Amino acid sequence: MALKGLDIFKLSPKKNCKECGSPTCMAFCMKVAQGAVDISACPYFSEDAKAQLSEATAPPMKTVKVGAGDAELTLGGETVMDRHEKTYVSKTRYAVALCNCMDDATIDAKIAEIPKVDYERIGERMFVEAIYVNYAADGQSDYVELVKKAAALNRVLILGCTDASVAKAALAVCKDCKPVLNGATAANYADMNAVATEAGVVLGVSGADMNEIYDTVKALEGLGNKNLVVDTTGATVKETFANTVQLRKAAIKDNDRSCGYPSIVNLVKVAKDDMHLQAALAAVLTIKYGSIVVMQEMTYAEALPLYGLRQNIFTDPQKPMRVEPGIYPLNGADENSICLTTVDFALTYFLVSGELERSGVPVNLIISDAGGLSVLTAWAAGKLSSSSIEKFWKEQDIEGKVKNRKLIIPGKVAVLKGEIEAKLPGWEVIIAPKEAVQLVKFLKDMQANGEA
Repeated sequence: MALKGLDIFKLSPKKNCKECGSPTCMAFCMKVAQGAVDISACPYFSEDAKAQLSEATAPPMKTVKVGAGDAELTLGGETVMDRHEKTYVSKTRYAVALCNCMDDATIDAKIAEIPKVDYERIGERMFVEAIYVNYAADGQSDYVELVKKAAALNRVLILGCTDASVAKAALAVCKDCKPVLNGATAANYADMNAVATEAGVVLGVSGADMNEIYDTVKALEGLGNKNLVVDTTGATVKETFANTVQLRKAAIKDNDRSCGYPSIVNLVKVAKDDMHLQAALAAVLTIKYGSIVVMQEMTYAEALPLYGLRQNIFTDPQKPMRVEPGIYPLNGADENSICLTTVDFALTYFLVSGELERSGVPVNLIISDAGGLSVLTAWAAGKLSSSSIEKFWKEQDIEGKVKNRKLIIPGKVAVLKGEIEAKLPGWEVIIAPKEAVQLVKFLKDMQANGEA
């Protein structure tokens, strides 16, 4: 049962806020219960009370940090089953699998490919964030060398190893980068717990089914270790999906904190060498609760739609995605190329820029600051007007950067044509079609007539 404001108030020092300035009051306690403020904001709670309340008011899914320095990632911390209820907290992370069972040429080729997926989209870096290093029996020295190679990429490492002695040898060369040791089972959890605790790293738990995993987690918690992740990979795709959903549901709906840990899903095991199936499952598990999704490989073609999906899913639905305002030269455009302006709403940008690129006509796409709203919404809210465009032109010194004086505006705000021409003397304002898909023909016709 969730902690209520009254429960927190009973543990408070009952100071009078008006007299002592303490934030401790019923209103404050209600906010703590709702997760709006942290209990540490009040200096008057005893350390004992803070300890009790911090655990009781923590998210049903534990927040776990893995990696070190620039490579550190946050997993878990989730409070809802569905994005529309509130928002998701920690985005799904993608890992590429390596194994000491591979030959040197294959390993070197895969390691060389990993840095190639690294680009920026709407202010967010998209890259392979983790490497799953799997141990195949009878190869301790090879495994340690492979871990060294993987560590050199400065990504979060996940050591897939159930042999305690091999895991200890591998951690000796990489524990400073705070990897995940994914190797605890019902048979070895005590030994693996000792290895992980000594190295100060997160321990991954797996098992034959969710019942066995649950019992192992409880046993590890009994040993004092709650720095865990759960490997929900099953024998089949169906079982893997069911395990991952069941883990989240038990934590959030049933408030069972022994299920409240981030998940690792290894698609290499369930999809084998079928890369199309792996890509499809990665998309499904991005939506349905995979904290770390492991794939055989990650190419740019696979990354582009997958990271785009992740960005949409893990963006606060109340805060629209925006692109940075400025000038975006497309198709080799220069200062003499025609200009086209639209708003900074990310979806509008990608629709418009995609059609502009498809036209092949050099265009300076000028993105103005419209508060992340779509064209008509921005116009209705006064965020897209002749005055806002004039202001943006001056702030960005558009006339100093562009010599062409033809400006194409969105067809849905054709009413602004006269006002913009009055605000921007010397500029010819051209009204674009109402739909982005019509821009290709529109621009090609302009080019054919010598207007662009």
